[in-house]
Amino acid sequence: MGMSVDPAPDPTLSRLSAALGDLPRRGLPPVERWDPPYCGAIDIRIAADGTWHHNGSPIRRDKLVKLFASILRREPDGRTVLVTPVESVGITVEDAAFVAVEMAVDGTGADRRLSFRTNVDDLVSVDAEHALRFEEGPDGALKPYLHVRRGLWALVTRALTYDLVDLAEERLVDGRPWLGLWAGGTFHTIAPVAAA
Repeated sequence: MGMSVDPAPDPTLSRLSAALGDLPRRGLPPVERWDPPYCGAIDIRIAADGTWHHNGSPIRRDKLVKLFASILRREPDGRTVLVTPVESVGITVEDAAFVAVEMAVDGTGADRRLSFRTNVDDLVSVDAEHALRFEEGPDGALKPYLHVRRGLWALVTRALTYDLVDLAEERLVDGRPWLGLWAGGTFHTIAPVAAA
């Protein structure tokens, strides 16, 4: 059985929490405007299922996970960091930074709106900026991702993947037939349709 992780014993986690202590709590911190020095990597890992780990143990305090999720940033070199006004530290992300765990559908066809809730309670509506992308997993299974913010993506759960596929339709894209779905005024391509 995993134990709760308390940030107090780890000086880096304590510094990160302390640096954020005086920030206003409305909305997300403006991490894109912060330019602190990179202070190396710390032993935080976001597993493929969205569980956060510190020193090999799951972090069981939801408030701490949500706090850290709010200060995630993807750097131009592809590294994912936790960033405060005074420092940034690298973490490991096995697949995606978030997991899309709930979906709401409103409308049909080109007028359809899709909204998702992530495992850290971000609410994201699919549009041109918050696009869906589809990849093939190592086992050949379809893996949809939703752009959440700042180059960070959410893996859509398997159950919601089936719901997305149920919404799919065929459409010509650049003269070729594609399977995809409408959301937020954009046709999000899933895969080319194989010739019969």
